[in-house]
Amino acid sequence: MRNPLSDKIVTIPPSGIRKFFDIVSEMPDAISLGVGEPDFDTPWHIREEGIYSLEKGRTFYTSNSGLKPLKDEIARYLDRRFGAIYDPNHEIMVTVGGSEAIDIAMRAMLNPGDEVLIPQPSYVSYVPCAILADGTPVIIELEEKDQFRLTPEKLLEKLTDKTKILVLPFPNNPTGAVMSREDLEAIAKIVIERDIFVISDEIYSELTYSGDHATIAAIPGMKERTVLINGFSKSYAMTGWRLGYAAAPANILAQMLKIHQYAIMCAPTTSQYAAVSALRDGDGDVAMMRESYNQRRRYLLHAFEEMNISCFEPLGAFYTFPNIKRFGMSSDEFATTLLKEEKVAVVPGTAFGDCGEGFLRISYAYSLEDLKRALERIARFIKRLDGK
Repeated sequence: MRNPLSDKIVTIPPSGIRKFFDIVSEMPDAISLGVGEPDFDTPWHIREEGIYSLEKGRTFYTSNSGLKPLKDEIARYLDRRFGAIYDPNHEIMVTVGGSEAIDIAMRAMLNPGDEVLIPQPSYVSYVPCAILADGTPVIIELEEKDQFRLTPEKLLEKLTDKTKILVLPFPNNPTGAVMSREDLEAIAKIVIERDIFVISDEIYSELTYSGDHATIAAIPGMKERTVLINGFSKSYAMTGWRLGYAAAPANILAQMLKIHQYAIMCAPTTSQYAAVSALRDGDGDVAMMRESYNQRRRYLLHAFEEMNISCFEPLGAFYTFPNIKRFGMSSDEFATTLLKEEKVAVVPGTAFGDCGEGFLRISYAYSLEDLKRALERIARFIKRLDGK
């Protein structure tokens, strides 16, 4: 029988995050700290708007690029929060989560052989999306000594004549690293000089704990070179609503929209109406959730210190990235043994790139009660390791 599968697809490995998620789902009494999903319910006024849209029979397609009132609110939000100004009619489109926006941005921009610079550790989708778009992923290995930020030196090391896109994944999943405006200005200078483009994944933009988030799109000369990607999953606890957006130059967005038209048609209508309420009235909800995450963040860092585990201080997202090299175990071995012996699931750092070896991703998008129970088990596990 003829092989029905694409060689390109077969070579792409499955997500390293889901491996542990699937195991823990079938393990009684296990505690998972592995999934990056808010434990909060979607705020009631957002759910209510979605319910109301259904009651009013608003169940039809929207325009391909999204509801006009939602695009208008996105434009206002980007301006008031980050100083990034976009025309909602031609420079903003609504997508099925930020993940679709990453995919179609690469497909719209890449030709075969174009290189995509991807700082790692980082979100698992960037490399597969580049491959699916016939691009060539080029990894920039970030280091703990640099607080997992992208430095100009590391960027210059990997730039070639074939480089077309730089992915900027900040605030970062899995490390929690952030880039200041000063950091981004240094990167922007190189991007402009070398005539490349940026895909800036800012899905965690509202979850920063030391100053406000800065976007490279607001730096002079960068808006025309940047596809800004954001969404509602993390900031507004709307993961299941599957809603994101892209803000980009009109010529790029028009081609992204073409792919979206044929593959998706439009983002979920109910979710779009709910998102209007999120942007209009959700600042207080975001602030409340951010403060809760910050409390949990500080709790984890204190617990790691008591266990004598080194952990760079994350200033964004809702993850810690503790260093477990002193135990002489690989990240996968540590995570597997911890799950087997103490029924606590964390994600090996290698799920986010080879340079994640020696680290774990531990999410604090869980209640303090769950975190406390999990950390008691981790402390017990560490004590046994130290006693060997």
